[in-house]
Amino acid sequence: MYAVIETGGKQYRVELGTELAVERLDVDPGSSVSFERVLLVADGDAAQIGTPTVDGAVVTADVVRQDRGDKVIVFKYRPKARHRSKKGHRQELTVVRIADIQLGGRSAAGEAGTQQAEKAAARKSAQAEAERKAAADQALAAKLATEAEAREEKPARTTRTKAKAAEAAEAPAEKAAPAPKPVAKKPAATAAKTPAKSAPKTSPAKSAPKKAAPEVDQDKPAKKTARPRSTRSSSKKEE
Repeated sequence: MYAVIETGGKQYRVELGTELAVERLDVDPGSSVSFERVLLVADGDAAQIGTPTVDGAVVTADVVRQDRGDKVIVFKYRPKARHRSKKGHRQELTVVRIADIQLGGRSAAGEAGTQQAEKAAARKSAQAEAERKAAADQALAAKLATEAEAREEKPARTTRTKAKAAEAAEAPAEKAAPAPKPVAKKPAATAAKTPAKSAPKTSPAKSAPKKAAPEVDQDKPAKKTARPRSTRSSSKKEE
């Protein structure tokens, strides 16, 4: 909802919460002021236009502070008359904030409060739903983590049980195996009576190790062996 008001010979389009500076009003900061000259009130597509004002329409505002506008320089001169005039001006203003727009029993502030309450309730419910979903997600994540840990521990338990079963199967087999019988030692008297076995005779030829053949130096030339003289020559000389 918005409205068009007239004050100080000027028209302003205002909404709920609008802050504007109007011509100086004789009011103190912190007080409230009402603008009765409302030229138009509109809400969406519906609008009421005053002739010249809307009957029963009132716009209330809160006075924020008393202020002054920017300086305006006014300079005048007359050519060929040596006339120069320079003046400055700062307009006195009152800064107001629109608090409510009322028309025909309707109040923009009341409707805005209702809308804000509805938005706050919707926001609160959305936050609660988000927290519920977050809690459900955390519970699901914890459940999945515990299931994963259980799956990881199950193979380890299976291997431990198999090892224990193997150890239990090996233990009776070791107990069932008979212990070796101790060998009885003969007394010393009987050992003396029994004749000692004769050592086997070995032939000297077999026992003697064979002589190794002399090593031949391949670098040195082989010596020529002297041939025996023939007996024929010696017999001829004797004759």
